[in-house]
Parts: sequence; structure tokens; C-alpha cells
Amino acid sequence: MSAPSINLHAFLPRSRANGPGWRSVLWFQGCTLGCPGCFNPETHAPEPRQWVSPADLVARCLAVRGTEGVTISGGEPLQQARGLSDFLQLLRTQSRLSVVLFSGYTRSEIESLPWGYEVLGRVDLLIAGRYDRTQACDDALRASRNQETHFLTSRYAAADLDRPLAEVILHSDGRVIVTGFPTHPACRSRRGAEQRDPG
Repeated sequence: MSAPSINLHAFLPRSRANGPGWRSVLWFQGCTLGCPGCFNPETHAPEPRQWVSPADLVARCLAVRGTEGVTISGGEPLQQARGLSDFLQLLRTQSRLSVVLFSGYTRSEIESLPWGYEVLGRVDLLIAGRYDRTQACDDALRASRNQETHFLTSRYAAADLDRPLAEVILHSDGRVIVTGFPTHPACRSRRGAEQRDPG
């Protein structure tokens, strides 16, 4: 059976605001969880954005020099769990890049999903749980206090996680990319006003 393609919202080659060190960031397209106040509402619609094979997505990540790893967000990556698992398997066999995964599902929910165990077995750091705007916080990599950080391998520990950062990237065509964890109200409103399309 051939590997399914991944419906990708965007690919950012280099970021310092989405986990330890310089990282490539993937935003998956599609999420049905509907967390009020979600940072990335433009990633929710299930309509096709750009279909990318796991192998081609790995090639994009490996073409970026000087990165420590890959961060996967969305949308909800686990709603494309088979494609995600295939991507992570290829990434693990072809590189030593670390993997940070953001999911709105809890760890136990992921473990109950088809391909969930396979995904978790290929992830170093998992930030899990619905975003709850009534518990918003500026903790390292968590957007709300109910979310849990799981160190799934020995690659990272709590000391490796910086205070939250935000990046504003200005493109020559006028696009503005806001990524990371912008807690300042002006930055949050700017983020909501812009369509992120770095890929």
C-alpha cells in the first residue's frame, strides 16, 4: 500500500520560535477540534491546501542546512496520522533531526488512535492537549496551562526549553508571517489578521 500524501498548510524552513534550536516547521491542514481562540484558525478547513508525499516532505526538511530538528503543528497532525507516521519513519531513517509535535489531543487520546503509537515512537517532545484560552499562559511551548509536555526520549529535558518566543517574518511580496508564541495583544491581533503562507 502506497503512503498517503499529507495535506500541508505551510512549510517554514527555519524558525527559532517553535522548539529548541533552529527548526523547520510544518503546519498540517485540517482540524475538527475547534478550540476557541486557536492561534491558527486558517489551518482548520479540511479542504486540500497542498498535497505533499512523505518522501518529498522529508527531502524539503533535509535540504535546509543548520537545523536541529523539525516541529510539526497544525491544524491537527494526528488527523493525518498515517501520513505523519510515514513521514516520521522516513525522517528517522534518513537523519538525526529531532522531532517536536504539537497536538490538540492528549497523550492517551493519541495512543487510542490508529497509528498513534507509531507516531509517538518517532517523536522526541510532545506538547499535548486542547488549547483553553481561559488558562492561557506563557510557559515554554505551552499555550495554556492544561496542556502537558511529554519528553518521549532522552533528547530533551525541561532545561532545554526556552521562554516562549515569537517571530515576525516580512516577505518581499508583502506577506507577514507571525509564528511562535506571541503573547502581546498587538502581536496576537496582527497574527489573526494575516494569512500565514510561508510554504
